[in-house]
Amino acid sequence: MLPIIYSDRFLDHDTGTWHPERPQRLTAIVEALQAADWSDRLQWQDPTPLEQRAVLPWVQQVHAPEHIALVRQIAQQGGGSLDPDTPISPQSYEIALLAVSAWLDGVDRALETGNPAFAIARPPGHHAEFDRGMGFCLFSNAAIAAHYALAQPNVNRVAILDWDVHHGNGTQSIVANNPNLAYCSLHEFPNYPGTGRADERGERGNLLNIPIAAGSTLPSYQHAFEEQAIPFLTQFHPDLIVVSAGYDANRDDPLAGVSLNPQDFGIFTRYLLKLTRCLVFGLEGGYDLNTLSQSVVATIASCLSERVRDE
Repeated sequence: MLPIIYSDRFLDHDTGTWHPERPQRLTAIVEALQAADWSDRLQWQDPTPLEQRAVLPWVQQVHAPEHIALVRQIAQQGGGSLDPDTPISPQSYEIALLAVSAWLDGVDRALETGNPAFAIARPPGHHAEFDRGMGFCLFSNAAIAAHYALAQPNVNRVAILDWDVHHGNGTQSIVANNPNLAYCSLHEFPNYPGTGRADERGERGNLLNIPIAAGSTLPSYQHAFEEQAIPFLTQFHPDLIVVSAGYDANRDDPLAGVSLNPQDFGIFTRYLLKLTRCLVFGLEGGYDLNTLSQSVVATIASCLSERVRDE
């Protein structure tokens, strides 16, 4: 069984009628997973409720108090925005904390079982920096999950692999100075947010940015995985890999220019499974509902098929 951490409450983060990061992203994924031939091998679970888990202290580890307070204040005042791309609705603060809880549950399940887990949550997080949210993101879910994982028994190193088509500037900036964390990103460059050049390696050498040109297809990514990403992760020897699983590198996605197909993400997943089965996938971007949902299906199908092969 593969754990899926999800709640309908994630739909209550209201971004407005025309915003690409909309609740329908999650409903499309859920419907596609429920229709899969192997749906009976998915173990759906609600995120740990906020009253049962102290989520805020983990958020405070990676974000400035002023940023957390601002998100809470805007929500309590009836909504607003952090920037033109990043709306906050009355329930967004609480839902963002619940999304963090889902990612932490994913860490717990992966460490307990030694097998993958997937947090289907929103809002996404990899653009959220220490002192500001941006790019649809309120709190840095992947970075928070990585810090949480380091606090668990027998976890000494955690790597984050980010295949969202946009560079995770927030994740990178938060983890760069921690020698027990590594960050690897494959992303279209140049594109939003303008960071993620190949020469951004960090003072500790724990960063690997792999810029991908617009129009690139699977062979470019395979070369990047085989020649750069997998060697980098292998040399780091992580006890857990957190995957910032964005699916906006699909050719039909409206917010980027890379030309992948949904099944390609199943190939990426198999690369990671050869390193470790201790994987946490957390949803980031992906804005074409069909390719988004089918990409998640491909990711999870690879996890399930590789498990059958191992058994």
